[in-house]
Amino acid sequence: MMIGFPCLMYYFWVSLEYHQGKIYYPQTFTFEGIRSFILHEIVEKVVADAAPNWTATKIYMGYIVYSFILAYIMPGPIVEGLPIPSLKGKRLKYLCNGLSSWYLTLVLAAVLHLTGVFRLTEIIDNFGRIMSVAIIWGFTLTALVQIDSIIKGNSHRLSGNFFYDFFMGYPLNPRIGHVDLKMWAEIRVPWPILFFLSVSCLIKQYELTGVVTGPACFMVLAHFLYVNACQKGEECIPTSWDIFYEKDGFMLIFWNMAGVPFTYCYASIYLMKYQLTTGKAITHSLPYTATLFVVLLLAYYFFDTGNSQKNRFRMEQNGSFFARNAFPQLPYGHIKNPTYIKTEHGNLLLTSGWWGVVRKPHYTADLTMSLCWGLITGAGSFLPYFYFCFFVVVLTHRTKRDMERCEKKYGKDWERYCERVPYILIPYVF
Repeated sequence: MMIGFPCLMYYFWVSLEYHQGKIYYPQTFTFEGIRSFILHEIVEKVVADAAPNWTATKIYMGYIVYSFILAYIMPGPIVEGLPIPSLKGKRLKYLCNGLSSWYLTLVLAAVLHLTGVFRLTEIIDNFGRIMSVAIIWGFTLTALVQIDSIIKGNSHRLSGNFFYDFFMGYPLNPRIGHVDLKMWAEIRVPWPILFFLSVSCLIKQYELTGVVTGPACFMVLAHFLYVNACQKGEECIPTSWDIFYEKDGFMLIFWNMAGVPFTYCYASIYLMKYQLTTGKAITHSLPYTATLFVVLLLAYYFFDTGNSQKNRFRMEQNGSFFARNAFPQLPYGHIKNPTYIKTEHGNLLLTSGWWGVVRKPHYTADLTMSLCWGLITGAGSFLPYFYFCFFVVVLTHRTKRDMERCEKKYGKDWERYCERVPYILIPYVF
């Protein structure tokens, strides 16, 4: 996976850049045919148009440094995480200043673009080269974090297999000062980059044609909703599974630094590249486009409120809940007097709100939104659907792993919960 995924990213980049997003393959499946295909169709094109340069390095690493500085200095509420067994029950504190950083970044980006200091179209103009910088940084940061953990002697749950441990990670809560590197990488880096990639595509379309299309606007809205949700609900993240349990290795670091922003953006880039290549913009009928906008907004409502219900319930049990009026606050995002099943371990299994209807309501909403990202581009390429297909695999595996873990941990209490909430994703279906 550590070798294959960067290679897949380059394959998809060549597809978007040279083949209108179509899947391409060797003319002959002989050794020579495959060797020639890899050399001439991928490697030579990557070297020519996606090799890192100083401009790409300044853009990407400039944002990395900028986002970390904001994570360090911007104001925001301080939230305690869950008790960490390896720290003898200590609760780490997290400065949740993502929202103030996000608003400042939006204003600053607009000023830089309008004044010509940094045109946002430079992002899409240098997409391949920026992606290469991100890939290199993903490997570099992973190595630095693991080396730091070995030196400090704070490694956790190691298997003894170097490659597996490098992939899963050595440390649990690596920090620089008061900045938690996992939360910074998960919230501050991938989603804003993804949003500005879509904005860059939209501006590029306007500069070239004088108009913007419904699908391009759709993708900007979709990515804005996602990144804004992450920032406005950041106080809920410290009690999440990723922060409490997952170690900080290649899986989390590379995915957040390179994987998310440079693969989840395929719909936006495909729309722009298709128009540049063919001279025709991808558009749909008004009813079709309007329907997708409605479905996206409905799915976002369930995504936002579902995550809010679960995490605010956790925060109440943790004693860290506080009301926050970050925009937008949607109805039914906080359950008063929730019902739950108390296990013999003392854990509480929520059975109210959307969590009383299905066990993974946020997954259903997330998958629906990701499918809409593909549907808005039509059926001309698989790449806009890559995120959805990849997400199906990831969430299926995560759900299976979660169910097995809960069944083993909670036993009869889990059986009671499954009787109370029998469906996983879709009521009366699955």
